[in-house]
Amino acid sequence: MVIEIDATPPGVTAPSLGSLRGPLALAISCFVVWGLAYGLLDVLNKHVQDTLSVGKAQSTWLQIAYFGAYLLMSVPAGMLLQARGYKFGIVFGLCVTAGGALLFIPSAGAANFNFFVGSMFVLASGLCVLETAADTYVNVLGPPEHASRRLNLAQSFNALGVFMGPLIGGAVFFAEGEGSAAASADQSGVQMTYLVIALAVLAFAAVVARSRLPEIRDAAHGDSKSGGAGASPFAQRHFVFGVVTQALYIGAQVGIGAFFINLVTETWPGFGSREGAFMLAVATAAYLIGRFATTALLLRFAPRTILTVYGLINVALCLVVAAGLAKVSAIALVGVFFFMSTMFATIFTLGVADLGPATKRGASLMVMAIGGGVLLPYPMGRIAEAYGTPAAFLLPAACFVVVALYGWRGAQVSAARGGRVTP
Repeated sequence: MVIEIDATPPGVTAPSLGSLRGPLALAISCFVVWGLAYGLLDVLNKHVQDTLSVGKAQSTWLQIAYFGAYLLMSVPAGMLLQARGYKFGIVFGLCVTAGGALLFIPSAGAANFNFFVGSMFVLASGLCVLETAADTYVNVLGPPEHASRRLNLAQSFNALGVFMGPLIGGAVFFAEGEGSAAASADQSGVQMTYLVIALAVLAFAAVVARSRLPEIRDAAHGDSKSGGAGASPFAQRHFVFGVVTQALYIGAQVGIGAFFINLVTETWPGFGSREGAFMLAVATAAYLIGRFATTALLLRFAPRTILTVYGLINVALCLVVAAGLAKVSAIALVGVFFFMSTMFATIFTLGVADLGPATKRGASLMVMAIGGGVLLPYPMGRIAEAYGTPAAFLLPAACFVVVALYGWRGAQVSAARGGRVTP
Protein backbone atom coordinates (compact mmCIF):
# COMPACT_ATOMS: atom_id res chain seq x y z
CA MET A 1 0.00 0.00 0.00
CA VAL A 2 1.49 3.35 -1.03
CA ILE A 3 0.15 6.67 0.15
CA GLU A 4 1.47 9.62 -1.80
CA ILE A 5 2.31 12.79 0.02
CA ASP A 6 2.12 15.75 -2.29
CA ALA A 7 4.52 18.62 -1.89
CA THR A 8 1.58 20.99 -1.40
CA PRO A 9 0.48 20.03 1.15
CA PRO A 10 2.51 16.95 2.19
CA GLY A 11 -0.40 15.17 3.85
CA VAL A 12 -2.13 11.81 3.79
CA THR A 13 -5.45 11.41 2.07
CA ALA A 14 -8.38 11.66 4.47
CA PRO A 15 -9.96 8.24 3.79
CA SER A 16 -6.75 6.48 4.86
CA LEU A 17 -6.44 8.14 8.30
CA GLY A 18 -8.37 5.45 10.17
CA SER A 19 -6.20 2.69 8.71
CA LEU A 20 -3.08 4.53 9.83
CA ARG A 21 -3.82 4.20 13.55
CA GLY A 22 -2.31 0.70 13.81
CA PRO A 23 0.94 1.61 11.99
CA LEU A 24 1.15 4.82 14.04
CA ALA A 25 0.82 2.80 17.26
CA LEU A 26 3.64 0.45 16.20
CA ALA A 27 5.86 3.39 15.23
CA ILE A 28 5.19 5.10 18.57
CA SER A 29 6.08 1.87 20.39
CA CYS A 30 9.58 2.17 18.96
CA PHE A 31 10.03 5.35 20.96
CA VAL A 32 9.93 3.38 24.22
CA VAL A 33 12.89 1.27 23.02
CA TRP A 34 15.41 4.05 22.59
CA GLY A 35 13.96 5.91 25.57
CA LEU A 36 14.90 2.98 27.82
CA ALA A 37 18.36 2.68 26.24
CA TYR A 38 18.99 6.38 26.78
CA GLY A 39 17.59 6.28 30.32
CA LEU A 40 20.14 3.61 31.24
CA LEU A 41 23.02 5.53 29.65
CA ASP A 42 23.44 8.18 32.35
CA VAL A 43 23.17 5.62 35.17
CA LEU A 44 25.74 3.45 33.40
CA ASN A 45 28.02 6.49 33.25
CA LYS A 46 28.07 6.81 37.06
CA HIS A 47 28.28 3.04 37.41
CA VAL A 48 31.56 2.86 35.47
CA GLN A 49 32.92 5.78 37.49
CA ASP A 50 32.25 3.82 40.69
CA THR A 51 33.26 0.32 39.58
CA LEU A 52 35.98 0.82 36.95
CA SER A 53 37.79 3.82 38.49
CA VAL A 54 36.93 5.99 35.48
CA GLY A 55 37.08 9.79 35.84
CA LYS A 56 34.22 12.18 35.07
CA ALA A 57 35.62 13.33 31.74
CA GLN A 58 36.69 9.85 30.62
CA SER A 59 33.28 8.37 31.50
CA THR A 60 31.64 10.67 28.96
CA TRP A 61 33.07 8.47 26.20
CA LEU A 62 29.91 6.44 26.71
CA GLN A 63 27.87 9.50 25.69
CA ILE A 64 30.32 10.27 22.89
CA ALA A 65 29.97 6.71 21.55
CA TYR A 66 26.18 6.85 21.80
CA PHE A 67 25.74 10.17 20.05
CA GLY A 68 28.76 9.76 17.81
CA ALA A 69 26.87 6.84 16.27
CA TYR A 70 24.05 9.23 15.40
CA LEU A 71 26.57 11.63 13.87
CA LEU A 72 28.17 8.95 11.71
CA MET A 73 25.19 6.76 10.88
CA SER A 74 22.32 9.18 10.27
CA VAL A 75 23.11 9.85 6.61
CA PRO A 76 23.52 6.11 5.79
CA ALA A 77 20.29 5.53 7.74
CA GLY A 78 18.52 8.11 5.60
CA MET A 79 19.83 6.46 2.43
CA LEU A 80 18.66 3.06 3.68
CA LEU A 81 15.25 4.52 4.47
CA GLN A 82 15.01 6.09 1.02
CA ALA A 83 16.00 2.83 -0.69
CA ARG A 84 14.13 0.23 1.38
CA GLY A 85 11.32 2.11 3.12
CA TYR A 86 10.12 2.66 6.66
CA LYS A 87 9.28 -0.92 7.63
CA PHE A 88 12.67 -2.30 6.66
CA GLY A 89 14.37 0.59 8.45
CA ILE A 90 12.45 -0.06 11.68
CA VAL A 91 13.10 -3.83 11.67
CA PHE A 92 16.77 -3.43 10.73
CA GLY A 93 17.27 -0.81 13.43
CA LEU A 94 15.68 -3.04 16.06
CA CYS A 95 17.90 -6.00 15.12
CA VAL A 96 21.12 -3.97 15.28
CA THR A 97 19.99 -2.52 18.62
CA ALA A 98 19.48 -6.01 20.00
CA GLY A 99 22.94 -7.02 18.75
CA GLY A 100 24.50 -4.06 20.55
CA ALA A 101 22.67 -4.96 23.76
CA LEU A 102 24.01 -8.53 23.55
CA LEU A 103 27.57 -7.18 23.24
CA PHE A 104 27.26 -5.74 26.74
CA ILE A 105 27.32 -9.29 28.13
CA PRO A 106 30.98 -10.05 27.21
CA SER A 107 31.93 -6.40 27.77
CA ALA A 108 30.61 -6.43 31.31
CA GLY A 109 32.17 -9.86 31.90
CA ALA A 110 35.57 -8.43 30.98
CA ALA A 111 34.88 -5.28 33.09
CA ASN A 112 36.67 -3.30 30.38
CA PHE A 113 35.61 0.31 29.80
CA ASN A 114 36.72 0.34 26.16
CA PHE A 115 34.51 -2.69 25.48
CA PHE A 116 31.60 -0.83 27.07
CA VAL A 117 32.21 2.08 24.72
CA GLY A 118 32.28 -0.19 21.66
CA SER A 119 29.09 -1.96 22.70
CA MET A 120 27.39 1.39 23.20
CA PHE A 121 28.38 2.49 19.69
CA VAL A 122 26.84 -0.62 18.09
CA LEU A 123 23.65 -0.31 20.14
CA ALA A 124 23.32 3.38 19.29
CA SER A 125 23.90 2.70 15.58
CA GLY A 126 20.80 0.52 15.62
CA LEU A 127 18.88 3.18 17.53
CA CYS A 128 19.95 5.76 14.95
CA VAL A 129 18.41 3.74 12.10
CA LEU A 130 15.32 3.07 14.21
CA GLU A 131 14.87 6.72 15.17
CA THR A 132 15.46 8.01 11.65
CA ALA A 133 12.67 5.71 10.42
CA ALA A 134 10.23 6.18 13.31
CA ASP A 135 10.62 9.96 13.72
CA THR A 136 10.07 10.53 10.02
CA TYR A 137 7.23 8.01 9.83
CA VAL A 138 5.31 9.61 12.69
CA ASN A 139 5.95 13.04 11.18
CA VAL A 140 4.38 12.15 7.81
CA LEU A 141 1.78 9.61 8.95
CA GLY A 142 -1.17 11.98 8.98
CA PRO A 143 -2.15 15.58 8.26
CA PRO A 144 0.91 17.90 8.25
CA GLU A 145 -0.80 20.50 10.44
CA HIS A 146 -0.88 17.93 13.27
CA ALA A 147 2.72 16.74 12.84
CA SER A 148 4.04 18.58 15.90
CA ARG A 149 1.24 17.14 18.06
CA ARG A 150 1.84 13.59 16.78
CA LEU A 151 5.58 13.73 17.35
CA ASN A 152 5.17 15.23 20.82
CA LEU A 153 2.75 12.40 21.67
CA ALA A 154 5.23 9.83 20.37
CA GLN A 155 8.05 11.47 22.30
CA SER A 156 5.90 11.18 25.43
CA PHE A 157 6.23 7.41 25.15
CA ASN A 158 9.95 7.90 24.60
CA ALA A 159 9.96 9.74 27.92
CA LEU A 160 8.26 6.72 29.51
CA GLY A 161 11.26 4.62 28.48
CA VAL A 162 13.66 7.29 29.76
CA PHE A 163 11.82 7.24 33.10
CA MET A 164 12.13 3.46 33.41
CA GLY A 165 15.90 3.51 32.73
CA PRO A 166 17.10 5.15 35.99
CA LEU A 167 14.67 3.06 38.04
CA ILE A 168 16.06 -0.16 36.57
CA GLY A 169 19.67 1.02 36.65
CA GLY A 170 19.42 2.41 40.17
CA ALA A 171 17.96 -0.83 41.50
CA VAL A 172 20.27 -3.20 39.60
CA PHE A 173 23.56 -1.41 38.84
CA PHE A 174 24.07 -0.12 42.40
CA ALA A 175 22.31 -2.92 44.25
CA GLU A 176 25.48 -4.46 45.70
CA GLY A 177 27.27 -1.23 46.58
CA GLU A 178 29.00 1.65 44.87
CA GLY A 179 32.69 0.91 45.27
CA SER A 180 35.06 -0.88 42.91
CA ALA A 181 35.14 -3.85 45.26
CA ALA A 182 31.59 -4.66 44.18
CA ALA A 183 32.40 -4.48 40.48
CA SER A 184 31.87 -8.17 39.75
CA ALA A 185 28.38 -8.28 41.27
CA ASP A 186 27.43 -5.00 39.66
CA GLN A 187 28.59 -6.16 36.21
CA SER A 188 26.37 -9.22 36.46
CA GLY A 189 23.43 -6.87 36.93
CA VAL A 190 24.47 -5.00 33.77
CA GLN A 191 24.66 -8.29 31.88
CA MET A 192 21.19 -9.38 32.93
CA THR A 193 19.66 -5.99 32.13
CA TYR A 194 20.98 -5.83 28.58
CA LEU A 195 20.17 -9.50 27.93
CA VAL A 196 16.52 -8.85 28.78
CA ILE A 197 16.54 -5.73 26.59
CA ALA A 198 17.99 -7.68 23.65
CA LEU A 199 15.38 -10.42 23.89
CA ALA A 200 12.51 -7.93 24.21
CA VAL A 201 13.73 -5.89 21.23
CA LEU A 202 14.07 -9.00 19.06
CA ALA A 203 10.54 -10.06 19.97
CA PHE A 204 9.23 -6.61 19.02
CA ALA A 205 11.18 -6.74 15.74
CA ALA A 206 9.39 -10.00 14.92
CA VAL A 207 6.01 -8.35 15.56
CA VAL A 208 6.86 -5.40 13.30
CA ALA A 209 8.18 -7.72 10.57
CA ARG A 210 4.84 -9.55 10.47
CA SER A 211 2.78 -6.34 10.48
CA ARG A 212 1.48 -4.47 7.45
CA LEU A 213 2.84 -0.94 7.46
CA PRO A 214 1.80 1.47 4.69
CA GLU A 215 4.79 2.92 2.88
CA ILE A 216 4.73 6.71 2.68
CA ARG A 217 6.51 8.31 -0.23
CA ASP A 218 7.05 11.93 -1.14
CA ALA A 219 5.72 13.24 -4.40
CA ALA A 220 8.52 13.89 -6.83
CA HIS A 221 6.88 16.81 -8.51
CA GLY A 222 5.77 20.32 -7.85
CA ASP A 223 7.14 23.24 -5.90
CA SER A 224 6.25 23.77 -2.31
CA LYS A 225 4.55 26.88 -1.11
CA SER A 226 7.86 27.97 0.38
CA GLY A 227 9.53 28.20 -2.96
CA GLY A 228 10.30 24.69 -4.19
CA ALA A 229 12.96 23.51 -1.83
CA GLY A 230 12.63 19.91 -2.89
CA ALA A 231 16.15 19.69 -4.34
CA SER A 232 17.92 20.71 -1.14
CA PRO A 233 16.64 21.45 2.36
CA PHE A 234 19.70 23.67 2.87
CA ALA A 235 17.98 26.34 0.76
CA GLN A 236 15.66 26.88 3.72
CA ARG A 237 17.04 29.06 6.52
CA HIS A 238 14.64 27.67 9.12
CA PHE A 239 15.92 24.16 8.40
CA VAL A 240 19.62 25.07 8.67
CA PHE A 241 19.07 27.01 11.90
CA GLY A 242 16.94 24.11 13.12
CA VAL A 243 19.73 21.56 12.61
CA VAL A 244 22.21 23.78 14.48
CA THR A 245 19.72 24.37 17.28
CA GLN A 246 18.91 20.68 17.53
CA ALA A 247 22.61 19.80 17.81
CA LEU A 248 23.14 22.32 20.61
CA TYR A 249 19.97 21.30 22.40
CA ILE A 250 20.91 17.61 22.32
CA GLY A 251 24.38 18.56 23.53
CA ALA A 252 22.81 20.32 26.49
CA GLN A 253 20.40 17.45 27.23
CA VAL A 254 23.15 14.84 27.11
CA GLY A 255 25.53 16.87 29.27
CA ILE A 256 22.80 17.48 31.83
CA GLY A 257 21.96 13.79 32.01
CA ALA A 258 25.59 12.69 32.15
CA PHE A 259 26.32 14.78 35.24
CA PHE A 260 22.93 14.71 36.92
CA ILE A 261 23.91 12.08 39.49
CA ASN A 262 27.24 13.82 40.13
CA LEU A 263 25.43 17.13 40.71
CA VAL A 264 22.94 15.57 43.11
CA THR A 265 25.56 13.69 45.13
CA GLU A 266 27.68 16.85 45.42
CA THR A 267 24.87 19.25 46.39
CA TRP A 268 22.49 17.05 48.40
CA PRO A 269 24.04 15.98 51.73
CA GLY A 270 23.76 12.26 52.43
CA PHE A 271 22.94 11.24 48.85
CA GLY A 272 25.01 8.53 47.17
CA SER A 273 24.97 7.19 43.62
CA ARG A 274 21.93 4.98 44.16
CA GLU A 275 19.88 7.85 45.60
CA GLY A 276 21.12 10.03 42.74
CA ALA A 277 19.88 7.45 40.23
CA PHE A 278 16.45 7.44 41.83
CA MET A 279 16.48 11.26 41.81
CA LEU A 280 17.21 11.02 38.09
CA ALA A 281 14.09 8.87 37.81
CA VAL A 282 12.15 11.72 39.43
CA ALA A 283 13.63 14.12 36.87
CA THR A 284 12.67 11.84 33.99
CA ALA A 285 9.17 11.61 35.47
CA ALA A 286 9.05 15.42 35.23
CA TYR A 287 10.24 15.01 31.63
CA LEU A 288 7.42 12.52 30.98
CA ILE A 289 4.80 14.80 32.55
CA GLY A 290 6.17 17.71 30.54
CA ARG A 291 5.72 15.78 27.30
CA PHE A 292 2.04 15.05 27.91
CA ALA A 293 1.35 18.51 29.37
CA THR A 294 2.97 20.25 26.42
CA THR A 295 1.09 18.09 23.92
CA ALA A 296 -2.08 19.49 25.49
CA LEU A 297 -0.70 23.05 25.45
CA LEU A 298 -0.05 22.74 21.72
CA LEU A 299 -3.82 22.77 21.25
CA ARG A 300 -3.82 26.39 22.45
CA PHE A 301 -0.36 27.81 21.80
CA ALA A 302 1.94 27.85 18.78
CA PRO A 303 4.98 25.54 18.91
CA ARG A 304 7.33 28.51 18.44
CA THR A 305 5.86 30.31 21.45
CA ILE A 306 6.25 27.27 23.70
CA LEU A 307 9.80 26.68 22.51
CA THR A 308 10.80 30.28 23.23
CA VAL A 309 9.28 30.35 26.72
CA TYR A 310 10.66 26.95 27.70
CA GLY A 311 14.12 27.92 26.46
CA LEU A 312 14.19 31.09 28.54
CA ILE A 313 12.99 29.26 31.66
CA ASN A 314 15.75 26.69 31.28
CA VAL A 315 18.39 29.39 30.95
CA ALA A 316 17.31 30.71 34.37
CA LEU A 317 17.12 27.23 35.93
CA CYS A 318 20.59 26.24 34.68
CA LEU A 319 22.04 29.38 36.28
CA VAL A 320 20.49 28.30 39.59
CA VAL A 321 22.05 24.85 39.13
CA ALA A 322 25.43 26.44 38.39
CA ALA A 323 25.25 28.33 41.70
CA GLY A 324 25.70 25.00 43.50
CA LEU A 325 23.07 25.63 46.17
CA ALA A 326 22.44 22.77 48.60
CA LYS A 327 19.31 20.86 47.54
CA VAL A 328 18.01 23.90 45.60
CA SER A 329 20.29 23.27 42.59
CA ALA A 330 19.20 19.62 42.40
CA ILE A 331 15.53 20.62 42.51
CA ALA A 332 16.14 23.24 39.81
CA LEU A 333 17.77 20.57 37.66
CA VAL A 334 14.62 18.44 37.96
CA GLY A 335 12.73 21.47 36.64
CA VAL A 336 15.08 21.68 33.66
CA PHE A 337 13.92 18.21 32.63
CA PHE A 338 10.28 19.31 32.58
CA PHE A 339 11.00 22.19 30.21
CA MET A 340 13.35 20.14 28.01
CA SER A 341 10.53 17.68 27.40
CA THR A 342 9.15 19.19 24.21
CA MET A 343 12.28 20.66 22.69
CA PHE A 344 13.47 17.83 20.44
CA ALA A 345 10.07 17.15 18.87
CA THR A 346 9.24 20.84 18.44
CA ILE A 347 12.59 21.73 16.88
CA PHE A 348 12.29 18.67 14.61
CA THR A 349 8.84 19.54 13.27
CA LEU A 350 9.63 23.26 12.91
CA GLY A 351 12.85 22.44 11.09
CA VAL A 352 11.36 20.05 8.50
CA ALA A 353 8.22 22.14 7.91
CA ASP A 354 7.49 22.94 4.26
CA LEU A 355 10.41 20.92 2.86
CA GLY A 356 8.10 19.05 0.44
CA PRO A 357 9.92 16.26 -1.45
CA ALA A 358 13.06 16.94 0.63
CA THR A 359 11.30 15.90 3.85
CA LYS A 360 12.99 12.49 4.17
CA ARG A 361 16.43 13.92 3.54
CA GLY A 362 15.80 16.82 5.88
CA ALA A 363 14.50 14.48 8.58
CA SER A 364 17.58 12.25 8.35
CA LEU A 365 19.81 15.31 8.73
CA MET A 366 17.71 16.50 11.67
CA VAL A 367 18.24 13.09 13.29
CA MET A 368 21.94 13.42 12.46
CA ALA A 369 21.89 16.56 14.61
CA ILE A 370 21.37 14.21 17.57
CA GLY A 371 25.12 13.68 17.12
CA GLY A 372 25.39 17.05 18.85
CA GLY A 373 25.30 14.93 21.99
CA VAL A 374 29.09 14.65 21.64
CA LEU A 375 29.60 18.41 22.03
CA LEU A 376 29.08 19.11 25.74
CA PRO A 377 29.76 16.01 27.90
CA TYR A 378 33.56 16.03 27.68
CA PRO A 379 34.07 19.80 28.22
CA MET A 380 31.50 19.66 31.01
CA GLY A 381 33.51 16.82 32.54
CA ARG A 382 36.70 18.87 32.37
CA ILE A 383 34.99 21.85 33.98
CA ALA A 384 33.49 19.60 36.65
CA GLU A 385 36.91 18.16 37.49
CA ALA A 386 38.50 21.61 37.66
CA TYR A 387 35.79 23.76 39.26
CA GLY A 388 33.12 21.36 40.55
CA THR A 389 30.11 19.86 38.79
CA PRO A 390 27.73 22.85 39.28
CA ALA A 391 29.95 25.18 37.22
CA ALA A 392 29.69 22.83 34.24
CA PHE A 393 26.00 23.71 33.85
CA LEU A 394 26.85 27.13 32.48
CA LEU A 395 27.38 25.42 29.11
CA PRO A 396 23.81 24.06 28.86
CA ALA A 397 22.54 27.52 29.87
CA ALA A 398 24.22 28.98 26.78
CA CYS A 399 22.65 26.30 24.56
CA PHE A 400 19.17 27.09 25.86
CA VAL A 401 19.70 30.72 24.82
CA VAL A 402 20.03 29.45 21.23
CA VAL A 403 16.88 27.31 21.63
CA ALA A 404 14.90 30.36 22.74
CA LEU A 405 16.23 32.39 19.81
CA TYR A 406 15.20 29.67 17.37
CA GLY A 407 11.66 29.68 18.69
CA TRP A 408 11.50 33.45 18.61
CA ARG A 409 13.00 34.14 15.17
CA GLY A 410 14.90 31.24 13.62
CA ALA A 411 11.93 28.93 13.02
CA GLN A 412 10.17 31.39 10.72
CA VAL A 413 9.72 29.76 7.31
CA SER A 414 11.29 31.73 4.49
CA ALA A 415 10.94 31.39 0.70
CA ALA A 416 14.08 29.79 -0.72
CA ARG A 417 14.07 31.84 -3.90
CA GLY A 418 12.77 35.21 -2.89
CA GLY A 419 13.97 35.38 0.70
CA ARG A 420 10.50 36.36 1.92
CA VAL A 421 9.86 35.50 5.56
CA THR A 422 6.44 34.27 6.57
CA PRO A 423 5.13 34.22 10.16
